Amino acid sequence: MQEPGFLTYLIYRAIDIYTFAIIIRAILSWFSLSPNNGIYRFLISITEPFLRQIRRYLPRSTVDFSPIIAIILLSILQRIIVGL
Repeated sequence: MQEPGFLTYLIYRAIDIYTFAIIIRAILSWFSLSPNNGIYRFLISITEPFLRQIRRYLPRSTVDFSPIIAIILLSILQRIIVGL
């Protein structure tokens, strides 16, 4: 099997960073942060488009499971990329 290339490595690491952003956003959502908090606002701006797409297919609930589903999907994507 061929060694993964640099582009594959970059994509893999970008998915890692995005997954980390989703985890941090989920943890921060448990606290009453100001909507003016720059870091929280940034995390929402980069993660919400993906999470919103996932929420479209989930039943309405008091608990938002979209971060968990997103992390699973991103993990699967990483495994596919490494498998290439």
